[in-house]
Amino acid sequence: MKKTNKLIIALVVFIGVFLSSGYTTGDPMNPVKIELVFVDHLKAGLIEQDVFVEKQKGSGKVYRVLPSEREQYLNSKIYTIQNAEHHDPFDPKNAGPYKKGKYLGMTLADWLKGKGTASYTCEEGWGTFKAQFEHLVPNSTYTMWHFFMPAPPTVPFTGTLDVPLGDRRGEQSIFKTDGKGNASIDVTFEHCLQMSGDQLMSGMAIALHTDGKTYGPDPGAFGKYTHVQLFAMLPNEDDVK
Repeated sequence: MKKTNKLIIALVVFIGVFLSSGYTTGDPMNPVKIELVFVDHLKAGLIEQDVFVEKQKGSGKVYRVLPSEREQYLNSKIYTIQNAEHHDPFDPKNAGPYKKGKYLGMTLADWLKGKGTASYTCEEGWGTFKAQFEHLVPNSTYTMWHFFMPAPPTVPFTGTLDVPLGDRRGEQSIFKTDGKGNASIDVTFEHCLQMSGDQLMSGMAIALHTDGKTYGPDPGAFGKYTHVQLFAMLPNEDDVK
């Protein structure tokens, strides 16, 4: 079996386990409430996307870390890349090499310490999303995204559609960490989030912006300035009605 197919299967299994718990549905008189746990790509059995390691010191070339390489590169320094790259958490052929960018001042282990939880409610057409995060990059700018991808993922992978949380200008999606890497976001917005379906998976993701800037309705240059650190999948819409 090809590695790409194994990674897609890993995602499907991960989503299946995730969607089997962690949310509650109310009756017509009560709001829908969902509890989410954010994870990194490697914990989900996928390829790390937007931080890179230099496998051969001094080569100037960096790579995305595969799930099987996690332990090998935990203590390695992580870098940006010089040019933005399309996301593909499934195919090892798209793991690199890429031209090494800036050192991010941390190791892969530091990056993977990030964690977070969230609660989401939908009532009378209004959504409220509250999240708390720990061990993110201190004193940094982040954004929250509502993303969509085909179910199952296409081969080759065609990417995700990324929409900022809240207003379409992206102003409500911005949050910042404190000196310890802690952060929270509390957003209320009209029109509830779209859940996953039979042909479309839906989720939430946070992205670090190493240039300190945000780009409104656009995430920015993945791998160069924008780095997705954690994500959480949303359940199937039929399960939350």
